[in-house]
Amino acid sequence: MNILVLIKQTFDTEEKIVIHNGAINEDGVEFILNPYDEFAVEEAIKIKEDSGAEVTVLTVGQDRSESVLRTALAMGADKAIMVESAEAADEYSIAKIITAAIKGQEYDLILGGNMAVDSGSGQVAIRVAEELGIPHVSTITKFSLEGTKAIVERDAEGDVEVIEVNLPFLATAQQGLNEPRYPSLPGIMKAKKKPLARFTAEDLELSEDDLAGRTSVQDQFLPPKKQAGKILEGEIGQQVQELVALLRSEAKVV
Repeated sequence: MNILVLIKQTFDTEEKIVIHNGAINEDGVEFILNPYDEFAVEEAIKIKEDSGAEVTVLTVGQDRSESVLRTALAMGADKAIMVESAEAADEYSIAKIITAAIKGQEYDLILGGNMAVDSGSGQVAIRVAEELGIPHVSTITKFSLEGTKAIVERDAEGDVEVIEVNLPFLATAQQGLNEPRYPSLPGIMKAKKKPLARFTAEDLELSEDDLAGRTSVQDQFLPPKKQAGKILEGEIGQQVQELVALLRSEAKVV
């Protein structure tokens, strides 16, 4: 069984975001494996331990993104694919790049995180499934294999949805699926010797249209600082009148 895990390098969730000239300032910040992708890597490794599957991890990004591949390899993945892309790409073009990078290779299962904590779009993995023409199930919280099919669970409006799907298919991992392991020292040492294939977007012979994003960021800014709240006093009737007046004159929502 072959498993592919799509991962991304993101800001450390403890980092303070600084905006400079409409762009996020990356000077001196720490980058990590996207937390939702950790669930996907862990689930792939658990399947490997149970069934002897081979796990490949793939990322698209700048040269520094190699560090998240090494993290996944240290956790227990077998090999990695790095597609270097210096150009700013959106979800559309990244999905095209990933699809081209795995062309000719067959995977029984593709896993990814529910979303990346930096963009929050939750689109790339689903777009890859569409490009490959395979089924997909998002935000899974439980996974099991039964022969050539999988049984997955996902939260659905406060309830649980149980889905049976035939392999191959793609799933995105949600918090609660598992508890990701920490890379061990022996795992870190072994990761240095595991195979890592490198490509550039140009190597994949994609058309200019495929590499041209369909969206662009026009501006980025931090949310306004929260203003101090107001405490209304007096009789209930007076408070209601004052509240309505404030909503109309200050908040301008009525």
